Amino acid sequence: MSTLAVSLLYGGATFAVMFSGMPIAFALGAVAVLFMLFFMPGASLDTVTQNVYEELASITLLSIPLFILKGAAIGKSRAGQDLYSAIHAWMYRIPGGLGIANVFACALFAAMAGSSPATCSAIGSAGIPEMRKRGYSGSFAAGLIAAGGTLGILLPPSITMILYAVAAEQSLGRLFLAGIGPGLLLVSLFAGYAMIRYRREYAAAQAVAEAGGERSEILRDENLTFRERLGALPRVLPFVILLTGVMVALYGGFATPSETAGLGAIMALALIAMIYGVWTPRDLAPILTSTLRESTMLMLIIGMSLLYSYVMSYLQISQSAAAYIVSLQLSPWLLLATILVLVVVLGFFLPPVSIILMTAPIILPPLKAAGFDLIWFGIVMTIVMEMGLIHPPVGLNIFVIRNIAPDIPLGSVMRGTLPFVGLMILAVLILCFVPAISTGFPDLVMGRPGR
Repeated sequence: MSTLAVSLLYGGATFAVMFSGMPIAFALGAVAVLFMLFFMPGASLDTVTQNVYEELASITLLSIPLFILKGAAIGKSRAGQDLYSAIHAWMYRIPGGLGIANVFACALFAAMAGSSPATCSAIGSAGIPEMRKRGYSGSFAAGLIAAGGTLGILLPPSITMILYAVAAEQSLGRLFLAGIGPGLLLVSLFAGYAMIRYRREYAAAQAVAEAGGERSEILRDENLTFRERLGALPRVLPFVILLTGVMVALYGGFATPSETAGLGAIMALALIAMIYGVWTPRDLAPILTSTLRESTMLMLIIGMSLLYSYVMSYLQISQSAAAYIVSLQLSPWLLLATILVLVVVLGFFLPPVSIILMTAPIILPPLKAAGFDLIWFGIVMTIVMEMGLIHPPVGLNIFVIRNIAPDIPLGSVMRGTLPFVGLMILAVLILCFVPAISTGFPDLVMGRPGR
C-alpha cells in the first residue's frame, strides 16, 4: 500500500474514532496500536509500553505535574478573588477600570497558575458578578473572562509551551521569555477593548437614565479611601513575590525548569497555609486530588500523542507530508498562513496539547527550511491555539464560564468571545510585522542563538 493511501487511512481512522466520542488519549492510542498491528512488524507491539515510557521520561515533562500542583494550590484558594479585588481597588477610577481590572487579574493569575480553566474559574467567579451588577452585559463579562483565561497557555509557566519546547527541541527558558511580550500585547488589546466597551455601555445607561428610566449601576460613583486600597494589598503581595521568585530562579540560572516548578509548588502550598489556613489533610485533599486527576489525564494524552506521532513517523507519513509541503514551493508567508489555518481548523476539535504533538513532525521542518524562527512560531501558534479555547465547538473556556455563570445563555457567551478572537488575530498580524515583540526579550536576556 502506498504512503498516500496509508496516510489517508490513518487520518480517516483518527477522525472516525474521535467522533465516536472516545476520549482523546484512548482514541490516539487505539489508532496507533491498530496501525502497529497491521502495518508494522509484530514485535513492535511488544515495545508499546517501552516507547511510551521513553517518550515520557523527560526531565522537562517532569515539571508539568509540579506546575499543575502550584496552579491547583492557588486556584483552590481565595487568591483569585483577592487578586481581583486588589486590582479593582486601584483601578476603579479609570474609565472601564472594572473590565481592565479583570484583564490584569487574569494575566497575573495565569502567570501564577499556568492554567486557562483555573484562571477562568478563579477570576470569573468574582469578576463576572461584579461586572453584571454594575450594568455590563453578561455577554461582554463572559467573553472578557473567557479571553483573559486563555493567557494561561501564553504567559509563563505555560504547560503548552513546555510541550512545544519538547516537540520542537527548543530552549524552554527562551520560549517562556518569548511569551512575555506577546502576552503583554494581548493584555493591552483586551484592556483597550474593555475601555471602549465601557464608554458604549456607560453612554447607553446614561441615555436611559436621562429619559427617565431606571438608573444603571454602571453610573454609580465609587469612592474607596487610600487606607482601603492599601488594605487590599497584603493578601496579594505574597503571591506576586512568589511569581517574581519563580521567574528569578528560572531566568537567573539558579534552577532548572523542573526545579523551579518544584520550588513554586512548595512555595504556593506554604503561602496558602499561612494566608488562608489551608494546611490540614482535609483542606489539602481537594488540591492533591485535582492535581492527580489533571496530571494523569494530561500525561496520558501526552504519552498516547507521542506514540501516535511515533507510528506516524515509522510509516513515513510525517516525512512524506513535510516533503509534500516543501515541494509545493509556497512563499514563506503563504506557507505560514496555510499552516496557521490548519491549526485553527484542528482547534475546532482538539486541545492544544494534541495539536502540538500531532502536527509538530509535519509542520516544523518546512517552517525551519523556510527560515522561520521556531521560537517565534511557537508563540504565534500558541496565540492561534488560544482562539480554539474560546471559539466553538470545543471552546473549553466557554464551558468553564457556563459552569460559573449558568444563567448566561451559551449563545451570549459565544457572541461575547468573538471580538476577542478578532483581537487575537490582530495580535498575530502585529507579531508577523514586528517579530521583535516576541524575540527581543529572550535575545536581550539570553543572547542571540549561536552566539
